Amino acid sequence: MKAKKLQIISEEISKYSQYVTQEDIDRFVQAILKAKRIFVNGAGRSGFAARAFSNRLMHLGLTVYFVGEPTTPSIHEGDLLVIGSGSGTTASLVSNAKKAKSTGASIATLTIDPKATIGSMADVVVVIPGATPKNEEVNNTNLSQQPMGSLFEQLSWLTYDSVIMELMPLLHQTEDEMFSRHANME
Repeated sequence: MKAKKLQIISEEISKYSQYVTQEDIDRFVQAILKAKRIFVNGAGRSGFAARAFSNRLMHLGLTVYFVGEPTTPSIHEGDLLVIGSGSGTTASLVSNAKKAKSTGASIATLTIDPKATIGSMADVVVVIPGATPKNEEVNNTNLSQQPMGSLFEQLSWLTYDSVIMELMPLLHQTEDEMFSRHANME
């Protein structure tokens, strides 16, 4: 017997992943390749997906920092700030986007609402389907049977992984080379 709720989640991911465009992904990949350094930011569950993305960027050999860690330096012109935010309105993330813009850094965001504060400031926007209780403009509860922002968070994680797969051949990185950078003090 199939796990019914798991089947619902898989079907939603399959259905809504088709709305993430290759053009958005390509622009995101190019922004990463152009950046001197990459700063990644997200809050809550979206932040967990963003943190995993920063880990994979490190595995690719890129200079990457997760915002808020004690070893994260200041952001400057030529750097890229990647923000995962379903609502596009989370106060701390908006503040970091403003700081990045003031230094001349570029911004890329994964968001449900490209017209929200962060999306309107971003140089690159990857639109991810989903609902969020934080933004009434996009809180389409008919979109998903899952609670709160789960669909956005899951699709963000998978979108980040697809970006890594796009970057691997462009950076001439194999899985073995990536694994050589995997943590060895766990």
